[in-house]
Amino acid sequence: MTRRRRRFFRDDLLAPWISLVVIGGLWALGASLLGGPKPVLSGAAARGTPKAVEAAAAERRGTAGSSGTLTPPRADAPAANTDATAARAETPVDDPPEAAPVMDAGGDIGELLRKRLLVPVSGIEPSKLVSTFNDTRGGARRHEAMDILAPRGTPVVATGDGRIVKLFTSAAGGLTIYQFDPEEHFSYYYAHLDRYAADVKEGDEVLRGQTIGYVGTTGNAPPGTPHLHFAIFKLASDKKWWEGLPLDPFDVLR
Repeated sequence: MTRRRRRFFRDDLLAPWISLVVIGGLWALGASLLGGPKPVLSGAAARGTPKAVEAAAAERRGTAGSSGTLTPPRADAPAANTDATAARAETPVDDPPEAAPVMDAGGDIGELLRKRLLVPVSGIEPSKLVSTFNDTRGGARRHEAMDILAPRGTPVVATGDGRIVKLFTSAAGGLTIYQFDPEEHFSYYYAHLDRYAADVKEGDEVLRGQTIGYVGTTGNAPPGTPHLHFAIFKLASDKKWWEGLPLDPFDVLR
């Protein structure tokens, strides 16, 4: 009789605990089925979930707002490495502004730039030069040259290596020098000289920086404004020293 009472007593004590375990299990199962809170993943586990993958894709395209639509990323955000066609379809943007024009380093100007020509008047810095190529002279005639002002007698130097092909005196240019570059692609024209250097003559090979004359006012230059009239011509195939396509020296010397 005593044993039966003790056994019943022990079962009576365990019954409430068993009931609590069963109720707790049913509650957990119900919470899971009803979409209750889920454990938070981090690191590689979080990156591998479908929602994480979609979120990463949305971040590359733009920012998902509360409405679920995509808005373009901030202008200062770094560019993402995404497919350009898809990006344009999803987040259209205005066409970029046209690039600022740059000087073409090819062609005749590029060839002259590679020669590293000197300002042909001793002591004149490139920063002091002024473009006068499109100025008019004598009414409607275009200047097609550069005027470099300097005191009378200032040495005029060869702008680059080459050959003196003509020493010429004219009513307009006064004492002048025509020099070809070594390849005979261009003619350099020096005018209004006060005088030639003592050792310069036609046919001479000259070196860049060598003195070939002196600044003056011969020809139709204003008597009180000594300067060098300097021009560059692209020579034609016939190599006529007095003809050619004029090029602006300012584009080469500045």
